[in-house]
Parts: sequence; C-alpha cells; structure tokens
Amino acid sequence: MNNPVPAPPASLPDDVQRALDEDVGSGDVTASLIPAGATARGRVIVREPAVVCGVPWFDAVFASLDGGIAVGWAIAEGDSVAADTIVCELAGPARAMLTGERAALNFLQTLSGTATTTRAYAAAVAGTACRVLDTRKTVPGLRDAQKYATSVGGAVNHRHGLWDAILIKENHLMAAGGIAPAVAAARRLHPDLRIEVEVENLAETQAALEACADILLLDNFTIEELREAVRLAEPSASVLEASGDITLETLPAVAATGVDFVSIGALTKHVRAIDYSMRFDIN
Repeated sequence: MNNPVPAPPASLPDDVQRALDEDVGSGDVTASLIPAGATARGRVIVREPAVVCGVPWFDAVFASLDGGIAVGWAIAEGDSVAADTIVCELAGPARAMLTGERAALNFLQTLSGTATTTRAYAAAVAGTACRVLDTRKTVPGLRDAQKYATSVGGAVNHRHGLWDAILIKENHLMAAGGIAPAVAAARRLHPDLRIEVEVENLAETQAALEACADILLLDNFTIEELREAVRLAEPSASVLEASGDITLETLPAVAATGVDFVSIGALTKHVRAIDYSMRFDIN
C-alpha cells in the first residue's frame, strides 16, 4: 500500500525557477534550431523499478515554459512501477518541450531516487512499532523537496531546520556544561519546542532521562545497548531514536530492540537518481 501523498511544499515554484534559471540562462540556443511552429509528442519511460516521485515539479517545469504543453500521467505520485513503464506522455510546442526536458527529468529522477530508497527502509521496519526518520543531510537547496519525497516513501519528517526543534549534540553539551544544564537552558529559552539530546553511552542516556529530554538520540549504540536504553526509558515519557551507520541490512535488528525511531541520513545524502528517459516525435 502506498503512503498518503502530502501536499507539495510552498517552495516548489522557487525550486523550478531556480532550476530553469541555471539551465536555460539567456535562452536555449539548441532548441532555436527547431522551427518555431513545430509541435511534438513525447513519453517518459522509467528504466528500472522505482517509486515515482516529483510529478508536481515535473509538471511545473513545463507549465512555466509554455502553458500549451499537456502532460498526461499513466501513474500516480507515489506509485511503485516496474522497469520500462511509460509513466507519462506530453504534447505541445516542440521548442519548449525540449527546453524543459532536463530540468523536469532532474526533479523526477532525484525525488524518485529519494522515495525509492525510503520505501525500502520503511519496508524493513514493517511489523514493528519503529518508524524511519529523515535528517537534515539533504541536497543543498532541495530540502523541502527531498523531505516531501521521504514522506512519499514512508518516512517521518524529522526537524526541518535549526529553528523548529532543539537537538543538543556533543559540541553543544561541552559548551553548555553538560546534559542537565543544557536541557534546563533549552526549556527556559524555548519552552514551546521539543528537546532532543544526543547520547553516546548508557550513562549519558540515564542523565538525559533524568533531565526529562523529550527525545534521546542514541548514537552508534550496539544492539545490546539499545535494548538496555529501551529498558531504562520504560518508566519515562522520553522517545528513543537510534542513529549512526544503520544500513538496510542492520535496520530490522535495530527496530526489534524497541526504539521508537531510526534516523537514516542515507535517504537523502546518498541518493541515487532513478534512470528515466524522454523520447520525442517532432512534427
């Protein structure tokens, strides 16, 4: 079953404009070789199994270039498709279609790559109470888009940036004087935000629990240490998040320890684009 598809982020028009500005610049000199009145039909084919993601960005690229371009989708955003599936067909002015090809495919292949990887990780924790979280390790300038794609793939969005939640890590703890004073300062300064503390061992886990941190980030814990952290946290309201070099192969064992979340930077940081191609017939 596919996950509910979220609304596209408000930054989508800016994403598209930025992509067209860097690709088209002062004008598509190659497309000028095509007669001005020529029309074309095209189709987009996915060359490998994938979760299709990025449809709103794809559509917006062509809508920005020429309102006469019609795009008809054979699949829906978030669908899992087999290799060699025709995902959409286009028709309209040939010049504009050729100009938009690369920018539109860049969004589709990158966001599909993010969603496809995410769905594999989400499937690995199916049947447990654990959920997969994304991180801030995103492609610069595409955070909103990639977090949309991880949501399509089945992950839960973690904090979006530095303003919407507090994550106290090793360097913060050193500067603030330790876990208890850091959490106390966070509560005083930002009482409306959730507070997460990164811990590296069971002693720090106990300290963070005693400080009543909302979330504990268990960094590079062994399976045995994760189980013990879950036991320590049982009387508390704190949420446990495991992180640190967790792979698709090791994820099921981590989820089985009873942690609430596992954060995976690879969903967005190690994204591999899905292979799509666009074929044209020009009239």
